[in-house]
Amino acid sequence: MVGQLSKTEIIYPESDGKPMADNTKQFRWILTIQQNIDWLYANDPQIFVAGDLLWYPVEGQTQIAAAPDTMVVFGRPKGDRGSYKQWEEGNIAPQVVFEILSPSNKSVEMAKKLLFYDRYGVEEYYIYNPDNNNLEVLIRNAGSLDSIPESHDWVSPRLGIRFDLSSDELQIYRPDGTKFYSYIEINRMLEQSNRQVAEMEAMLKQYRDRFGELPQ
Repeated sequence: MVGQLSKTEIIYPESDGKPMADNTKQFRWILTIQQNIDWLYANDPQIFVAGDLLWYPVEGQTQIAAAPDTMVVFGRPKGDRGSYKQWEEGNIAPQVVFEILSPSNKSVEMAKKLLFYDRYGVEEYYIYNPDNNNLEVLIRNAGSLDSIPESHDWVSPRLGIRFDLSSDELQIYRPDGTKFYSYIEINRMLEQSNRQVAEMEAMLKQYRDRFGELPQ
């Protein structure tokens, strides 16, 4: 047909024109979840974790897309991508997605996202509102995403991470019990560790200066 684009000529935008986050709190949570899950699977080359990446589930349909705040794909290699084109990824849909709410999120927008994730095969869908510390968990059951009634102390079937809502702010724990740390918390721990190493090196130097080398 004259004027019809071939599959190789179709342009899939790599941005939806929307900001990654509307405020610092939302951005902090997106970064914390994405980075900690990426760290959790750092040694598994077949788990792809991304934040704010456009996902196209249907070849040739550029208008059918979503950009989850965080998405996790089991069975796909790590690596940089401009977008996630499902037909180029073994037709594997992201199994786990996270959305972090901000005041600008409207109910209609979130309903559309739920419909999208439900239709295109997401297994676990987490929606966290940091303003009221509310977590909604939806799990695929009998072919559709269903909300579970109690999200406190919920453990993700896929990720094995646990969600604790007992304090004023959501706490997420790795399968080994280690909590998800923010970028600032990680840097503080690194600074403390570096100080401890420096103090130990200084003590060893004092010992050597006074007594010579340590015995073998």
